[in-house]
Parts: sequence; structure tokens; C-alpha cells
Amino acid sequence: MARYRCVPIDEAVAERFRRDARDDFGNPLRRVEASSANGFPCRRCLHCAEPGEAMLLGSYDLGRPRGIYWAPSPIFLHARSCRGFAAEDVLAPIIRANTLVSVRAYDAGDLCLYDLGHVCAGAEVDAPLMRALADPRTAFVNVHTARPGCLLARVERVVSA
Repeated sequence: MARYRCVPIDEAVAERFRRDARDDFGNPLRRVEASSANGFPCRRCLHCAEPGEAMLLGSYDLGRPRGIYWAPSPIFLHARSCRGFAAEDVLAPIIRANTLVSVRAYDAGDLCLYDLGHVCAGAEVDAPLMRALADPRTAFVNVHTARPGCLLARVERVVSA
């Protein structure tokens, strides 16, 4: 089984969003209050907000894939500072909490590996994610919400030293 880690957005990006109140494209961030325990997934700590927590909503340049498959993604971020998700071999809680996710594997050239793509409930993502990570063509996997298509987290293999 491939070792992996779910990668949160970088701390510098999260702090810039909070400090400047602008997203990666210069749009003003929207401040919203979480109204449920599952609908407001923070892309820094990779946990869902608790009802009543203040969240920021903006557009994020997810970096990869570049080229043909590149697209920005709306993201939620806790308005308060939160610790970045750092566990290895643990699926990010926001992925498991999502009712429908899309597993999208990409090669080193940022091309989508269509045959490894899979849509399923977040609670059932382990097998398709491990299948994608076990494939030697896969450089990284992005897991998105399947309906609106928002990035939940990038997943990368952990390389042993």
C-alpha cells in the first residue's frame, strides 16, 4: 500500500488571505458563518467548520495541474488561524465528510489519467485513492467535491528517505 499525505494550502497563502481579505485573483473574500457541520471544509486544517464559526470564501490558484487541466477553485478557510493538516496515511476529514467526491490522478506532465478517475462517497474513497497512488504514472491526486468541483485536498505519496 502506498504511503500518502493530504496536502493543505500553504500557511503563507492562508495568512495572506486572512490579512489582505483578497483571494488569488484579487477578489474580495466573502466572510460567512458556517451553518452546518459538513458544508464548510477548511482547506488549511482540512477539517469542517463547526456551526457558527467564521469562514472566508474565495478563489484559490491550486497550482497543479498546470496547462490544459488547470482551473482555479473556490475554497473555504477558517477566518481564525488554524494549524495545517500534517498527518501521514490519514485521509483528510473534509474528504471523508463529503457525500460525493471526485478522485483525479495526474501524471508528472500534469495530464489527467482518465482511467484512474473515480467518483464515490467520501466515506468510500480509500480504494480508488489507493489504486491511483499505486499506479506508477501518478504524480499526484486532487480530490474534489464531485458536484461543484471544488478542490478538497491534493494527495501525494510519502517518499521514504
